[in-house]
Amino acid sequence: MSHNAITERSDEIPENFNAATALVDCHLACGRGEKPAILCGDAVITYRHLCESVNRLGNALRDLGVAPEQRVAMLLLDTPEFAYTFFAAIKIGAVAVPMNTMLQPQEYEYMLNDSRAQVVVTSESLVDRIEPIRHKLKYLRSIIVCGEGSRGNHELHALMGCASASLEPAETNGDEAAFWLYSSGTTGRPKGTIHLHHDMLVIADAYAVRTIGLRESDLSFSVAKLFFAYGLGNGLYFSLRVGGTAVLLPDRPTPDRVWEVIDRYQPTVFYGVPTGYAIALENAEKIGRNDLGRVRICLSAGEPLPAPIYHRWRDRFGLEILDGIGSTEILHIFISNRPGDSKAGSTGRLVPGFEARLVDENGRDVPDGEEGFLWIRGDSIAGGYWNKHEQSKKTFLGDWVRRTRSAWLCW
Repeated sequence: MSHNAITERSDEIPENFNAATALVDCHLACGRGEKPAILCGDAVITYRHLCESVNRLGNALRDLGVAPEQRVAMLLLDTPEFAYTFFAAIKIGAVAVPMNTMLQPQEYEYMLNDSRAQVVVTSESLVDRIEPIRHKLKYLRSIIVCGEGSRGNHELHALMGCASASLEPAETNGDEAAFWLYSSGTTGRPKGTIHLHHDMLVIADAYAVRTIGLRESDLSFSVAKLFFAYGLGNGLYFSLRVGGTAVLLPDRPTPDRVWEVIDRYQPTVFYGVPTGYAIALENAEKIGRNDLGRVRICLSAGEPLPAPIYHRWRDRFGLEILDGIGSTEILHIFISNRPGDSKAGSTGRLVPGFEARLVDENGRDVPDGEEGFLWIRGDSIAGGYWNKHEQSKKTFLGDWVRRTRSAWLCW
């Protein structure tokens, strides 16, 4: 990683700080304007194009009346437009709210009303999830469609084409809300998990840089989608933090599509989930595939990685899978295996900057080797749940966040 890949240390972020400046704008000053930031299909999005597109969309959102702290909902496939929308909202001081693209209209009705989103930006193929419930959306003023089938709504690129490519960032604070991620947890309706402007830098430095050694030269590909906390880091802001490149796949990640991406783009870092690794292995064994091109590191999270999958993957492809554990509330992985220091059936060791306790139901530490509830402390923890006071009190305990499921530390 070059000396100018990281512009601010995450432990020295100034009070007045906007995440879009540190993850998007900074690259032009660092000389990366013509370097690819995102690859998607035949599209090559340079850092300059990314910055200008974020600025154009930010200006367009302002022209539509989006004000600081208002929510901009996102129902977008994994395309460059996701990045434009996410950082445009953040740059103007609004709050980006990515939503799961695999839900039903009534679930979007809840989230859009709960978030009080003024605008929703949606892929053309997903606009049918919004139109049937539009009359039930109490706060929504505008629908922006990415694609030609706008159906009388605003069309994303038309709006951007009429807007300026220059945009000064809003005067935001590192401790104010930048984006929400809806977390269903184990019970009840989805909860809007509030993340702050500085959170992405904290977890990117702790996990991507210091734990797995992500480099400016890396090309990253994530099977987990961008609307997941796990996928958002993997497929977007980790690469931007180090000045690297990300490959986005808007389609369903079937084994055939995953192999196609690996063969075409030659990524060096691959992020998956245990179920996906199992499916890919079964397919690879069926077709006789034993090559991952230039992939140098494989990561996993989302559920425990079975030891047999770890061993079969390593035997077939010659690469270990670095398993880890994370959560939406903590934004990404906080316990992880390391390159060259992994163990089958283990989630590894604490990521730098995080602390852990294993406690009983009364919050008392349990002896080593006994099962308990995992409490985590670190600076990327969310500010709480939107309008969920009682649930926030049960999960966010001072400096600590309490995971609701029992767990154990493996190392």
